[in-house]
Amino acid sequence: MSEPRKLLKGSTGDWEVVVGLEVHAQVSSKAKLFSGASAEYGAGPNENVSLVDAAMPGMLPVINKFCVEQAIRTGLGLNAKINLWSRFDRKNYFYPDLPQGYQISQYKDPIVGEGEIEIEVESGETIPIGIERLHLEQDAGKSIHDLAPNESFVDLNRSGVALMEIVSKPDMRSAEEGAAYFSKIRTIVRHLGTCDGNMEEGSMRADVNVSVCPAGNYQKYRETGDFKYLGTRTETKNVNSIRFTRQVIDYEARRQIEILESGGTIDQETLLFDPATGETRTMRSKEDAHDYRYFPDPDLLPLEFSQEWVDEIKASLPELPDQKKHRFMEEYGLSAYDASVLAMHRAQAAYFEAVANGRDGKLAANWVTGELFGALNKADKEIGDSPISAGQLGSLIDLIKDGTISGKIAKDVFALMFDGEETGDPADIVEKRGLKQVTDTGAIEKVVDEIIAANPKQAEQVKEKPKTMGWFVGQVMQKTGGKANPQAVNEILRKKLGVE
Repeated sequence: MSEPRKLLKGSTGDWEVVVGLEVHAQVSSKAKLFSGASAEYGAGPNENVSLVDAAMPGMLPVINKFCVEQAIRTGLGLNAKINLWSRFDRKNYFYPDLPQGYQISQYKDPIVGEGEIEIEVESGETIPIGIERLHLEQDAGKSIHDLAPNESFVDLNRSGVALMEIVSKPDMRSAEEGAAYFSKIRTIVRHLGTCDGNMEEGSMRADVNVSVCPAGNYQKYRETGDFKYLGTRTETKNVNSIRFTRQVIDYEARRQIEILESGGTIDQETLLFDPATGETRTMRSKEDAHDYRYFPDPDLLPLEFSQEWVDEIKASLPELPDQKKHRFMEEYGLSAYDASVLAMHRAQAAYFEAVANGRDGKLAANWVTGELFGALNKADKEIGDSPISAGQLGSLIDLIKDGTISGKIAKDVFALMFDGEETGDPADIVEKRGLKQVTDTGAIEKVVDEIIAANPKQAEQVKEKPKTMGWFVGQVMQKTGGKANPQAVNEILRKKLGVE
């Protein structure tokens, strides 16, 4: 991992990009972290606010056990160490939508310690990315500044909502890797059911840390553990899109290189990203831990639980994307790419397995990732909204395998079903529309003879250039409405035209 995986060219030399992400994932829970108030999205302003969330005097937090369990599940899914003893701290800062004047978080003793996941980049390379920690904390409320020219409004619905902050190590070395990591974290928590990953609703976002250093410095950091070799980092807050994450890293890396090469220095600061311009802008100078005056929360006892409970949670975990990917490769003979695409989402994986059950796995994968996903993307539909069930697609594949229809006719039947022109069993559709493949060699031979007789010049040309026989194949298929068996057509043409 220490070798330069991607270098950026500058006017003074080569630079390495160093990326770390702090992913904030809202825990999938009906209630908030320290109160029984609803955590449901979409309520009217200040409808989901308890006395605890509003920080009324004398109100004490009570830990939500289910949120703790969800954090443990996530930690296990990240192949991370689960700490049987952890505690909550107060992170002190003032903001109008933080009614307590502090945030209950975890600092030195988080619930989840170090872990590691794997990401895949476009080249097909698999790269391990270290997880530094996962800690639980409560979310702040929301300040709204665009409802009146001279006033701001505060909505405390999010105040106290449970968040998992997943902090990576600075192991990512490009915008592509940063985006792939964010996507992988989202896939994992969705598989686990610990966060819905709906970025548009604010339930998942990332703080993106970027720095640049001269080529070779990352190796020195790996050898010494000294962060000084990585350069000064900036942190871009609340990036709520995988695409925006890539843009932030690209922009920040180039901006920092230009500053350093012109003799300037990088300020350690917190930034905001403007999607309209694709640029970052300064929000405030970056705080360090001492600025928050962390201390143990006196209203909450440390979290202590048994290894037996952790083992029970681990036993209940679903099959995760990486496990599913490797199983698909072994059981169905899929390529790493196809297996990865199909394993990414639980619904997609389940659909594929239903189609592939008892059938050629590669053929099933080709139809699911090619024809089906293409049609769904074009129609802006999710797999759960597919007009064609897994059973129907499986039956369609059966018709190809037993020679009832050709692949071309199958695509026509698929389109009829997807567009809603036909419903029901594909075999009935084929029968009703007279689409069965012509396998009668005598009938095919008759068509071939007619086309050769009508095109003597092309027939002579095939003897000199055998590749031109494809023209005759097309003519036969057109004459038979695409119903002729392609293998039979090719065999008969080779024989008639004298093609070896």
